[in-house]
Amino acid sequence: MSTVHARSLGLATVLLATLLFSLVGLLVRMAGLDSGSIVLWRSLFGALALGLIWRVWGRDRVGALRRVCSKAGLVTVALAVGGNIAYIAALKLTSVATVMTVYASLPFVTAAMGFLALGEPLSRRFAAAAALAAIGIVITAGAAISAGDIAGIVVSFVMTASWAGLLVQAKKHAALDLTLVSLLSSLGAMILVLPLVPLSLPSLDSLLVCALLGVLTSGLATVLALVGGRHIGSGETGLLMLLDVVLAPLWVWLAFGETVTPPVLLGGALVVAAVAGYLVSGTARRPARCTAP
Repeated sequence: MSTVHARSLGLATVLLATLLFSLVGLLVRMAGLDSGSIVLWRSLFGALALGLIWRVWGRDRVGALRRVCSKAGLVTVALAVGGNIAYIAALKLTSVATVMTVYASLPFVTAAMGFLALGEPLSRRFAAAAALAAIGIVITAGAAISAGDIAGIVVSFVMTASWAGLLVQAKKHAALDLTLVSLLSSLGAMILVLPLVPLSLPSLDSLLVCALLGVLTSGLATVLALVGGRHIGSGETGLLMLLDVVLAPLWVWLAFGETVTPPVLLGGALVVAAVAGYLVSGTARRPARCTAP
């Protein structure tokens, strides 16, 4: 495959993954279940999908299992479990727009953790963008109108920090099989929430929605993002994934009329502008490198 075709395929693949990721908030609303039940059934169907994917495309399975059972691997799985559970919990506590505003700060939280864990330098460009994003999040937090909103913002920060740590771990320990990490994190989330879930089975409609959550957003989207991201620059990947922040509240607004207050809209716009400006300026300074298989 030529470099141009590989890059085009990478862009299309990451875009599709982003569209699938953006459906999480909508599907959580459609499920109509408590947080524990959604985590349980989403994780079950996600584990089935990821297990099939790993069975078909996984390589050196024995070695992959050995590496993921190491201290670094277990820490990575634990971070993925925390992020997955916190994501669903945050969506049940506050609006999708509020959750996505906090989540949009992920590049900055990841960069800060990379500085602490890996010694990666932080530029003035990063400091300026992070400051703008912080202002946006403060505005959003100041608009909280209930205890649920405040709790949702706190849990959203936990989610964002967990995923930032996961990204740093994945970079620090590049030999880890991330599909296997995702599979084990789904199983771990199931075990943790099992005591909190009602004994009765959800309705067939709710199970179908949870199946879509697991297969599309935990399984397929994860693999598409990982595969597509290999063929485009990290800045381009970040920009495409940023669409999730815009699309997720849009789907919920169209389907359920979940309104976005002006302060949340302003805060979210500032965070998106900060991340977009940071990624665009970084891409302009360092052209993307494309790889062909």
